[in-house]
Amino acid sequence: MLFKKNFAQKTVNGVQMGNGTVSFQRVKLNVHCFFLDGVLIDTGAKSLERLFKAFFKHLDIDKVVMTHFHEDHTGCAAFLQEELQLPLFMNDIMIEYCMKKADYPIYRQLFWGKRRPFRAEPIGETFHSPNATWRVIKTPGHAIDHLAFLNDETGQLFTGDLYCQERTKVVLREENIPVIIESLKKILTYDFEDVFCSHAGYLNNGRTALKRKLDYLLDLQGNILKLYDEGKTPEDINTTLFPKKYPITFFSSGEWDSIHIVRSIIKQHDKTHIS
Repeated sequence: MLFKKNFAQKTVNGVQMGNGTVSFQRVKLNVHCFFLDGVLIDTGAKSLERLFKAFFKHLDIDKVVMTHFHEDHTGCAAFLQEELQLPLFMNDIMIEYCMKKADYPIYRQLFWGKRRPFRAEPIGETFHSPNATWRVIKTPGHAIDHLAFLNDETGQLFTGDLYCQERTKVVLREENIPVIIESLKKILTYDFEDVFCSHAGYLNNGRTALKRKLDYLLDLQGNILKLYDEGKTPEDINTTLFPKKYPITFFSSGEWDSIHIVRSIIKQHDKTHIS
């Protein structure tokens, strides 16, 4: 298979951004790393390690913090730890998982490479850089260990995969839309200005973008539950609300699919209704 890889970097409001892209046929995936005040946020993918290495080596990194355990965010962690002798920090929930050999589907290994084991330390509720205190905000839903980071000095917020895009059409099987909704509500209670997303990059009018995503998901949740209360099956609802099928659904053998949006909302509804 011929995978095309690209890398670009730029600086926005003092934040140095590295963006790696992997594409194959009609599927194109990308991921960002961010650097500010000695802190590297996320590590990129193992498949892009050669391209990210040059970016890392030009930075004066003191510590590495990771938004969550997924391989496109932790793929170069072993390199940073072993070759650059940098300390790694993440939510403690998945630290033990990351100490073991990577175990995820072959298509993800083809795109993102096979992450090597690494040993991170628990990040805690705050951490410090030379010029700032950072808040660590738990924002699960996309991943059980998902975190966002807020620089209290600059007001810059790094949201990992909480945003990605405004109008979510497909999600991973394990994602939980009601929990993502609560995480978005939570993040919007904080005082921040710039927003940096690990896939969308810098978000113009970041607070507004996050609010639009929240409104979209709330509206979608309402439409799904209305159809469900009318007696429609999850499959019927999925066909009605998401008639278009995306290449990633086929390529991932259904690990990415709109049906997971529908099922997670119905599951939470039924759980709440029963209890």
